Amino acid sequence: MNLLILAALPEEADALFPGTGARDDGLVPLRRLAAHGHAVTIATCGLGKVNAALAAGLFAADADILLISGTCGALGAEAGRAYWLAEAVQHDYGASQPGRFRRYRAGDWPIGEPGEAHFAAMPDPGLGLPHARIASGDSFVACPDAAADLAADLGATLVDMEVGAVAQVAARLGKPWAAIKAVTDDANGASGGDFQANLLRAARQAATEVERLVAMP
Repeated sequence: MNLLILAALPEEADALFPGTGARDDGLVPLRRLAAHGHAVTIATCGLGKVNAALAAGLFAADADILLISGTCGALGAEAGRAYWLAEAVQHDYGASQPGRFRRYRAGDWPIGEPGEAHFAAMPDPGLGLPHARIASGDSFVACPDAAADLAADLGATLVDMEVGAVAQVAARLGKPWAAIKAVTDDANGASGGDFQANLLRAARQAATEVERLVAMP
């Protein structure tokens, strides 16, 4: 099976199967290796939805499954642990209307009554991780009020800048996807420093769970 694993940052990508594989430092840095009978491509896509979607679109054609590994902020989720992201929604896709912002499923017409906004991941194969819904958007959330709004409006307990975009690409291509991310910060005023302080720990924490997923029969 061919697996494409996307990580936004070099620290997140390097935490996956460390010290193995052949590197290709092109437009999107890649590392290719064999693990547990699978051909694995690890792509360092860069921050944000456009970078994530670009990398997914470039390399997903040969992949059987799209995986995402890395870090995220918490919108009420417990800090210091990794999560299986069962659902992803793009929190900045929708329609600005008087007095409110109505969120739609990314790619749908943002007109009329909105339906369910999320993309569903492939079934959990039994890793035993807590499940969460993540809200993705092209902004780093470091504000308790904004975090509370996302949690209340979307039912999300985690926030990042990439998973929702990869989920949208996977849906368009008809490919299964899965994401595992570990929390670095609480999406508040201390998030910038907390993210930097916890990046390496959380990246490895998520990577360890992704490696367990790849090893499963």
